[in-house]
Amino acid sequence: MSLSILGIGTAIPEHYADQSVAADFAQLMVHGREDEEDWFAKVYELSTVEHRGSVLLGATNDCRALQEFYPPSVATDDCGPSTAIRMQEFNEQASALAISAAQQALFESNTLPNEISHLIVVSCTGFGAPGIDFRLIEHLGLSPGVGRVQVGFMGCHGAINALLVARAIGEADPEARILLCCVELCSLHYSYGWNPSRIIANALFADGAAALVAGNSPDQQETAWSLRTTASQVLPDSQDAMGWQIGNHGFEMKLEPNVPDLIYSHLREWVEQWLAGHNLTIGEIGSWAIHPGGPRIIHSAAMSLGLSPSATEASHHVLSQYGNMSSATVLFVVQRLQEQNAPRPCVALAFGPGLVVEAALFD
Repeated sequence: MSLSILGIGTAIPEHYADQSVAADFAQLMVHGREDEEDWFAKVYELSTVEHRGSVLLGATNDCRALQEFYPPSVATDDCGPSTAIRMQEFNEQASALAISAAQQALFESNTLPNEISHLIVVSCTGFGAPGIDFRLIEHLGLSPGVGRVQVGFMGCHGAINALLVARAIGEADPEARILLCCVELCSLHYSYGWNPSRIIANALFADGAAALVAGNSPDQQETAWSLRTTASQVLPDSQDAMGWQIGNHGFEMKLEPNVPDLIYSHLREWVEQWLAGHNLTIGEIGSWAIHPGGPRIIHSAAMSLGLSPSATEASHHVLSQYGNMSSATVLFVVQRLQEQNAPRPCVALAFGPGLVVEAALFD
């Protein structure tokens, strides 16, 4: 049974910073490495990100408000705010983005809040209980009896993990109407110090939220995108390639240089086998929603699958305009493809700690 995607909504912070300004700010968090300024600037330039939003930015968009949260480094052992302080900020700031994205999804799907039977909340950048689910129930006017599921700490492919849950709910209850909401405040986890993989992460990640309403809706089957299936694959010899750990000073990203090579080497074989199980080939896929983890991630996936440059336009656009918003990002790409009336079937791909590939097939 397929699950219809009835409406998608997205939200970004009110304020954003151009990438050149963000690079100048990030340089203040690295103590005593003035000799590496050229490399530092190149990392930010090669990210292809033009601007990114953060809940920590003020109205001037010049990072002065960011510097209040992240004071310039004055010693090599500076680590920035504690995880407790970062989580306090998450609990104060995340709900507004989640509510905005969810309201748009409800509007686009022509769904009343009291018609939502199940709520799935996704985040890997913050935790609190009662959390975002309670605030969505309160502010949107959802039923206090709505079924709740939290998909936590799954990384950039968390939205597809949540789609797996939504599809299972739809199969168990044909009358279900599901609200799925991803919200990520990645800018709360900027890292101090000279660690190349974390500097690269600082250059890519941003804040954002995306939500969708899904359900079995026969009257919209012809026009709505429908989720046929999802799939997951742990890539071989990849356990140490990517990590996301909770530290004393924020959540810490581990990103090995071989991640793009792992995707290039192993993605095609697995995708071919998976699609064959659904009587499809790579050439029969009409569009691709590849999570823009970074330009090398997009490029490696496209090269492995043999895709044309036009097939990844939506992914590159989202990365340049919004940055990598972790789990929310792939839904931004899906939304853009929908707006462009992209051909179907569509395959969404996202990559997370492990290294793990998660995929969704839309008709």
